[in-house]
Amino acid sequence: MINRSDQAFLTDLFDTAVSAADAKSVLKGHLPEIPKGRTVVVGAGKGAAQLAAAFEKLWGDPVEGVVVTRYGYGAACQHIRVLEAAHPVPDAAGLTASDALIKAVSGLGEDDLVIALVTGGGSALLPAPPDGLTLADEQRLNDALLASGAPISVMNAIRKHVSRIKGGRLAQAAFPAKLVTLIVSDVPGDAPSQVASGPTVPDEADQAQALAAITAWNIDLPAHIIDHIRAHPAPSPDDPVFARNQVQVIASARLSIEAAAARAKALGVPAVILSDAIEGEAREVARMHGAITREVLTQNRPFRAPCVILSGGETTVTLKGSGRGGRNTEFLLSLAITCDGFEGFTAMAADTDGIDGSEDNAGAFADGRSASRLRALGYDPMALLSQNDAWGAFDALGDLFAPGPTGTNVNDFRAILIR
Repeated sequence: MINRSDQAFLTDLFDTAVSAADAKSVLKGHLPEIPKGRTVVVGAGKGAAQLAAAFEKLWGDPVEGVVVTRYGYGAACQHIRVLEAAHPVPDAAGLTASDALIKAVSGLGEDDLVIALVTGGGSALLPAPPDGLTLADEQRLNDALLASGAPISVMNAIRKHVSRIKGGRLAQAAFPAKLVTLIVSDVPGDAPSQVASGPTVPDEADQAQALAAITAWNIDLPAHIIDHIRAHPAPSPDDPVFARNQVQVIASARLSIEAAAARAKALGVPAVILSDAIEGEAREVARMHGAITREVLTQNRPFRAPCVILSGGETTVTLKGSGRGGRNTEFLLSLAITCDGFEGFTAMAADTDGIDGSEDNAGAFADGRSASRLRALGYDPMALLSQNDAWGAFDALGDLFAPGPTGTNVNDFRAILIR
């Protein structure tokens, strides 16, 4: 059994990290002046509905608009429509939502204001295949990207070349209205153009870079999608339609990890932050974390126990098996194998949106006995890892962490408590 006191401590840190990205708190201080004309709110992502509801309470002036979030992630709004769609694989409801967002910002004037509330998860929620392509094409693209193991920056650089809404195209539709984009970042480095594939923020990635990434990551795409990317450039950041736009990152993994570190210190445990922007294969990132954990346990370096090691970012999983589980559970299963038999630590890895991959858990807990407990139940930890069945491993152990949707998304939260 996982030490319940350690589990409660790590859950407290997770809750603190999530609270640091709370919708109402992060919106305060970032609202623009009320315009002479209309205020139209659009948004997309796992935390978009909560941001919209908070915006209505803070704005104090008539507002209209539409946002899209994942099924089950909605929030009550009085004037802003909240639509729900599928994540991580796009569906027809997302297609309807994309059209609704484009319609909401079309036909506005210079005295009107568009507020774009953008959070992680928006890429899958905004399918909008361009002429000549279909929803099935975008679904196939999304499946191929998710299976490739490519980092989120690469996936989004490709996605925005196969869309009528991503890569700044929603901003083009809103012109000449003033546009203010408020972002809750879930991407390492917090580049605004990467969050939700930048519906209102263009970036420098051109066709050649997108095509090179497809080749470098061996992403299996049909020829007609490749041909479309080759023939249709994404909007340039130098386009005058973007001149009046304002972009602000109002919450991020960095701020949430720093809040968790401060909470740990207040509870009497020194915290060290490895990075808030770690990328790479989940199982490999876990081996690095495991090596550090073993070093602390056996050599009391590079940090002295007791301590809690924190990190964030977004790892990836290259699918090779047919099991269930997301990147955080895969991280933990690999960590458990790496630190098999080492006593004195308890680890948590969880997605701050409350969902790890396509299952209903945010992540799980592990310690130095997790692998041996699996073997005692008749499971081979390495076989489970090779099948990408980390969810099955922690479900069997009873150590899944399932807080439900949190209303925000600042990516992965990892904490290793060493006593």
